[in-house]
Parts: sequence; structure tokens; C-alpha cells
Amino acid sequence: MRTTRLILTNILLTTLFFLHADVRGVVLDEKGETIVGANVVWKGTSKGASTDLDGRFSLAVDESTDTLIVSYVSYKNDTLIARDGEDLTIRLSGAVQLSNVDVAAKKVSLTKSRVSVFDTQTISGEELCKAACCNLAESFETNPSVDVAYSDAATGAKQIRLLGLSGQYVQIMTENIPNFRGISAPFGLNYIPGPWMESIQVSKGTSSVLNGYEALTGQINVEYKKPISEEKVAANVFVSSAARAEINANAAFTVNPYVSTGFLLHASDEFVEWDHNKDGFLDMPRVAQYNLIDRWYIKKGAYTGQIFARGLYETRKGGQIRTMENPYHVDIQTGRAELFMKNGYVFDPENGTSIGIITNATFHNQQSVYGHKEYNATQWNAYLNAIFQTSWTDMHKLSTGLSFNYDHYNEHLFANVINDTIRNEFVPGIFAEYTFNWNNKLILLGGLRADYHSTYGAFVTPRVNIKYNPWDFLHLRASVGMGHRAPDVLAENNNLLSSSRQLVIEDNLKMERAWNYGLSLTGYIPIAGRELTLSAECYYTDFLNQTVVDMDADPHKVLFYNLDGRSYALSAQAEATMEVFKGFTATLAYRYTDVKCTYQGVLREKPLTNRFKGLATISYQTPLKKWQFDFTAQFNGGGRLPDSYDVVDVDGNMTKKWNETFKPYTILNAQITKYFRTWSIYAGAENMTNFTQKNPIIDVTDPFGDNFDATMIWGPVHGYKVYVGMRWALTDWKS
Repeated sequence: MRTTRLILTNILLTTLFFLHADVRGVVLDEKGETIVGANVVWKGTSKGASTDLDGRFSLAVDESTDTLIVSYVSYKNDTLIARDGEDLTIRLSGAVQLSNVDVAAKKVSLTKSRVSVFDTQTISGEELCKAACCNLAESFETNPSVDVAYSDAATGAKQIRLLGLSGQYVQIMTENIPNFRGISAPFGLNYIPGPWMESIQVSKGTSSVLNGYEALTGQINVEYKKPISEEKVAANVFVSSAARAEINANAAFTVNPYVSTGFLLHASDEFVEWDHNKDGFLDMPRVAQYNLIDRWYIKKGAYTGQIFARGLYETRKGGQIRTMENPYHVDIQTGRAELFMKNGYVFDPENGTSIGIITNATFHNQQSVYGHKEYNATQWNAYLNAIFQTSWTDMHKLSTGLSFNYDHYNEHLFANVINDTIRNEFVPGIFAEYTFNWNNKLILLGGLRADYHSTYGAFVTPRVNIKYNPWDFLHLRASVGMGHRAPDVLAENNNLLSSSRQLVIEDNLKMERAWNYGLSLTGYIPIAGRELTLSAECYYTDFLNQTVVDMDADPHKVLFYNLDGRSYALSAQAEATMEVFKGFTATLAYRYTDVKCTYQGVLREKPLTNRFKGLATISYQTPLKKWQFDFTAQFNGGGRLPDSYDVVDVDGNMTKKWNETFKPYTILNAQITKYFRTWSIYAGAENMTNFTQKNPIIDVTDPFGDNFDATMIWGPVHGYKVYVGMRWALTDWKS
């Protein structure tokens, strides 16, 4: 009852949600592509702005007029009425012929923000269409900053790595709400279908304190498609040679001038059991998922509100082929429900004074079997974030507020022992963030929050970010800050149950804490009327305390204990992007990673971590956007595996049970897309070199024995795969 009252109270409190006092929007051409450099000016004044690389603009309200004039070379001007706090979609039409040449801008699909003080990269919907992108876990194939790898060879769970560290140190958010924490962490990336996503923002290093204290290496925020977007109805149908089929659909409806609603639907299934390496285990589990979202958007005057509801059901069936006698099987069933509400009110548009409250409630249930082991868990979460924001002048801005997070866990583990755990965690917090902006040349952002964790006590999270533009073509960023997170050993590591290893968890594990230091440099160099973007960055994460996952001490155990010594991650990356000629864009990137941790008193390289990554992507779009060709090459560095042990081979010689290192490998992907007026078809291939990790499962012939281990995975377990699909979208129900 206490949890129910808390959730109801939080929902009743959501009477306001923050919106910027500025008029914001995006400028599009006749084909729906964003226009870079369009001018947006208040009529009769010199106050205006230009659209950025995403085609977006933000303009302070002018009390002398409510009329905007939007212009761009070779397009007719557009004049419209804009209200305080409004988010506009403006379409310029009637391109004017200039010497028989149409001037148009091609949308940039992967951009680094030029205005944000944070080192943020935006992955647009167009970038997501360059690959099959079945879900969030597969959305980073063309991104040099984020790695995605399987966590084991039985469950199909994927985990991301940012700045050399696993996804548990990255704060995953949806619509700027912390999400996929605790029990949902191992499989959460699979719960967001690719066609649902409007964009993804990847922020490296220390980020805003407004969203919490948990980001140690950065944040990844997903924006879903919204009812107020241009797309009124759309569908994406996909099938692959792995016998995977899925359908995604979304629709938006305008109820009245103030209210709109939208639906997002997803259904997918894998119909065939594949065992290409003939080891008796499925290469990938069979996954069936059904996913539904309904959201409402309300905008009237200075008030804005949103209501979001979601339901999900998923099954995963892996392990040995079912025709075998007494097979080792993995069976995971997940049910999930989410509800969030956002409401906001702008009090003073002149100074950007606004207040907003976000509430979110989540229920997650997982029932799982790993051979003879069981892990069944339920998590209830309630979240509240209230933000007040104001500006004294264009140079000074303050954001402050309070937050509350509540988690209820009920976990049952049947492995070497029976472990039943029921725990409640609540964390109230307060925060403040000040921004100093000097003519957009120098931006200084300082944030501080104080929280109290019911298990770990009080702690403080300071963060500072600086952005300096000595010239328009050169941007420097520096950051330093702290992150904290409470360890959830069973919830976040239940994939380790796909082995015979015994889990040994030390009592009184401490809260994880780390400092993160970052420095980045971005240059925009004009070359023959085009722009070459060069960037270089270096980030260092230094742990003050960490829950060490030790698979070296004993090949038959996994030890979890508090850090006693050093643990750090160094990530250095260089990247170059350019539209070489019209329609042809190329990206080259290289990243070096050095991740070490102290295991049993010895500072060692962290296992199952690539030492480097190279990425090369090319994309060519023919004139008038008739065809598009995309190609990606990933060069993955080698690394080390957990310590092995000696066995006697068939010749009587002593040898290691498994190799303790893995070598570099390359993955090649390609896709071709044909565009029509309202729809497109696409076909592609993944892992074109058919590279797979040989013998990914240790002692695969005896899954119930003492040496079985399916967690020694460092490369792909499925080979060459082809797929075809169709996308269809209307911007108007009458189209």
C-alpha cells in the first residue's frame, strides 16, 4: 500500500512540466529534409537565429511582435505566428530557380552539437536507417564511440561499452528519464525497437546533474517518435536469413487543436533454431517480443503535458537443440509496464522562468531458467523529478530542483544455494546547476547535487563542464565530475548463470564511485565549399570504489568484492567526417582503450575488453534521393580472457583449457535502399566476412558438468546474415 500511495501521490503532483520559454523548431524543405543555415527572424526587428546542423533553432521571445519570418536561399520566405514556448515545424516550399540550379541542403545524420556545453553526438532517424537497426542494441553499428557486444553465448543479451566500460556505468534514459536499471539492465537495450526512435543522444563524460548521479562515463538518451511530428502513419517490415521477422507501426492523431495522441506497435519472432557450428547449442536464442506504446500530448498556451504508457512481453529460448535428450536450456520470460507523466508551465517567457515535474512508474518481472539454475525477480520503481528554471540575463541561467527514486526488489536465486532477497531502496535528492554563457564563446556549467541513499547514506555529486570557441571553426570542451551507483550484483550479472561457476558475493559491498575527466577538440574546416569535421578526445575514469567482478581467481567461481587498489579506464579517440562530394559522406575513426583493475592485489588488464577499435563508414545518396548505398567496416582490437587452467590433451601434453587472449577481427556490413515517394525498400548484409568466434562455449558437450562456461565471449557467434525490409510513411492522412 505504501508503494501504491507513493506512486499515486507522485502522479497527482505532476501538474507542471518545464518547457523553454524560447520559441523552438525545425525548418524542413519540400521533401522533409532539414535545412541547415536557414534564417529565422522576428518581423520588424534584427533579433533572429540560424538553424543548426539538425535544422533546429531556438529564439528568445520578443514582446513587440509574434510574427516570425523564415528564409533560405532559393526558397520562398515563410511568415507565421509563433506563441511563447511553442515548438514549430516549418516547411519551406516553392524552390526558386537560380541560373537553372536548385539550392538544397542534405540532412546530416550524425552530428556533434555545436552549441551544447556537453560533448554530445546526435544519431538521427536517418542515420538509424543505414542499417537494419532492429533495436537500440543494434543502433550503434555506424557509431565509433559506442561498442555493443554479447554478454554470453546462451541468452543473446547485449551490453554496450562507452569509454571502455560496460553499460552499467552509462546512464540509459528514455525521453530524459532514467530507465533500464536493475533487473532490466542485461536485456534493456533490446526493448526499444529501432523504427520507434526519433533520435539518440550520446553524451560522454560528466553530464547534467538534473537527471541523477548514476552517469559515470556518460549518458545515452533515446527520443521516441511523437504525436506532433511530421510522420502521421508509418510501418517498417523486416525479415532476415536467420528466420527473424518483425513488424513496426506507428500512427498519430490530432484530437483537437490542443491534444494529439500516438501509438507505437512492435511484434517480432525468430522461427528457426540455428546451430551453424554444430556444437549442439543454438547460435542465438529464439526471441519473441510484443511491445506497445500509447502517448498523449497536450499544449495550450503556457501549459504542456504528456502521458506515456507502455507494455512489453518477451520470451527467450536458448541453449541446446530441443531434440536432444535432457537438453540444457535457457528460458527467460519478461513482462514490463511503464507509465510516465510530464507537465510544465512557463511563468515568465522573458526570463525563461518555468517549472516542471516528471513522474515515472515501472514494473518489471523476469522468470528465468539456466539449465538447473533459476533466477526469478521483480522490481517496482517510482521516480519523481521536479525542476525550476530561470534566467537573469542571456548570460546567467539557473536550474534547480529535487528528485526522489524508489526501488523495490524481490529476487529468488536457486544455484549452488538458495538465495531469497527482498529489499527497498529510496533516494531523495536536491540539485542545482548554474550556466554562464558569454556570447556563446565561453560557456561554463557547474552542477552540484546531494542525495541520501537508504542503504549507503548521504553523498554529494559535483560536476563542471566548460566549452570555449576561440574561433567559430574551433570548439574546445573540458569536463570533470563524479558519478555514483549502487551495485545490483544479481540483477546486473544474471547472464553469468550461463556457466557452472559459483557466484561468491562479499558482504557489505560499497557504493561505486568514480571521477571522470574529459577533454575534446572539434574543428570545422572549409574545403572547396564543403566542411571537414575533425575531432579528438581523451577521457579518463578513475574509480574510488568499485564492485570488482573477478573471473581470474578461480576458473570455477566468480568473485564479487570491493576494490582494493586502482581501477581506471583511459579512452582516446580521433575522428574525421566529410561530405567528399555531393551525396557521398565518409567517416573514419580510431579509438585506443586502456582499462585496468586490481584483482587480488595485482593491477591487470580487464578481460573481454577490446584494446582498440577502428571504424570506416561511407554513404552515397544519388541525386533526388532515388538510391542510397551504405557500407561499414569495424576493426576490433584484441584483448585478454580470464585466466584458464591446465588440462591434459589427447597427446598427453599439458595445455590451457582455453586461450587466454583473443586476436583482432573485422566485421563488414552493407545496405542498399531504394526510395519512392512515400515508401522505400532496403536490403543488406551483416558480417559479410562470416567471422565467428570458434568454440564460444567451454566444455560444450557437458553443460551440467563442473567446467561448462558460456560467458567467455568476445566476438560474434552468428555468421553471415542477409535481410530485406520495407519502410512506408505518410506525413498526412490524406496522402
